[in-house]
Amino acid sequence: MSESGVSPLPPAPPARSPILRAEQFVWLTARVLEQRLFAYHFLHGTPDAVEAALDAYRNEDGGYGLALEPDLRGPLSQPLHTAHALRVLDAIGRCGGQRVERVCRYLTAASTADGALPAFRPGRRGYPTAPFVPVVDDPPSELLATGPVVGLLHRNEVWHAWLFRATDFCWQAVESLEKSHPYEVEAAVAFLDSVPDRPRAQAAADRLGRLVREQRLAALDPDDLGAYPVAPGYAPEEHHFPHDFARSPESLARAWFTDDEMDRSLDGLAAEQQEDGGWPVRWRQWAAAPALEARPLVTIEALRTLRAYGRFVD
Repeated sequence: MSESGVSPLPPAPPARSPILRAEQFVWLTARVLEQRLFAYHFLHGTPDAVEAALDAYRNEDGGYGLALEPDLRGPLSQPLHTAHALRVLDAIGRCGGQRVERVCRYLTAASTADGALPAFRPGRRGYPTAPFVPVVDDPPSELLATGPVVGLLHRNEVWHAWLFRATDFCWQAVESLEKSHPYEVEAAVAFLDSVPDRPRAQAAADRLGRLVREQRLAALDPDDLGAYPVAPGYAPEEHHFPHDFARSPESLARAWFTDDEMDRSLDGLAAEQQEDGGWPVRWRQWAAAPALEARPLVTIEALRTLRAYGRFVD
């Protein structure tokens, strides 16, 4: 008791780590797949558990559906769902074998005449879809859909006939980019980070980095976001930052930014963790369920990025 007769307050408990706060958020809100992914990345969970959860989204045609990518609802296989599944398999070291052979058969069937992927295949209409996902009768191939898939398959040394034309499509698309937007650039980076021809990838990345800076696609000053335009069709505050392009120090996109720019970007990412332990969704939210399902995905990705840059130790 102090001289004033008032007992001193006990010392404040130590602040919970970002991982512990995020863990509570994931158990409270996430789908089974994201719960198991979180456990795999941060709680010594098993890849078998993740793969069992992912199998619930797999269709007989070898593709994936059932709102695996939350902004596309309904059961039908879609290229964006299948790209999502490959990211999961890559993360747990299971992107190979018969499971990926089945995926490649689906990719072959889903491709357009030029051998690459559209963002969305119309199929049977009537299922809810985000208003920013283009739904047309004869969709074109897009780097946005094809680049990440090709990159992941090359990263895992998967060889399949589908890859030849799809890789050529990505090279042509990346090397001809002039006016772009952040998600398309992210898809290009996913391709360039893993494609086998490293000198060509380095040259393409150098050019793309200059384009990103010239077009102010990366917000480099968090205190002056108004100086950075938001791409047409994006949400009003849907800025992209250096860490969105360079998710790890090994990415070719890391060279686009100074150490100070990357540090400020990572500081901003860490500060975005909200009171409930999750990170916010920055893109346009159009329905309650997709927004709820997306936040655990965003949270896991934020933690993995921060960990890749040594911002915390598990």
